[in-house]
Amino acid sequence: MRSLKSAKELVPGGLVVEAGNARDYETGDWRTEKPEVDFGKCIHCFFCWAYCPDASVNVDPEAGKMKGFDLRHCKGCGICAGVCPKKAITMVLEQRSATKARDDHG
Repeated sequence: MRSLKSAKELVPGGLVVEAGNARDYETGDWRTEKPEVDFGKCIHCFFCWAYCPDASVNVDPEAGKMKGFDLRHCKGCGICAGVCPKKAITMVLEQRSATKARDDHG
């Protein structure tokens, strides 16, 4: 786990002073829900990719397919699920997902 910065290390006012610094942080830490895709319904239209404000939708451009989500940076806003024309993406609680993962993997 990453350690928190001390008060002396913080930028006054919480300003972003360096462009593109979001890649240095795992902004998905505060997410309460995460997207899950049903690939049986997905038509790989990339609406989710186009609308994601965090560039958290992984695609394979050569295959023309959506591959899943980068959960390190997904904040769980649910825009992807809202714009999906086939309702292939659903938002699930992180706790429920952990339980499911435990059930799936023993």
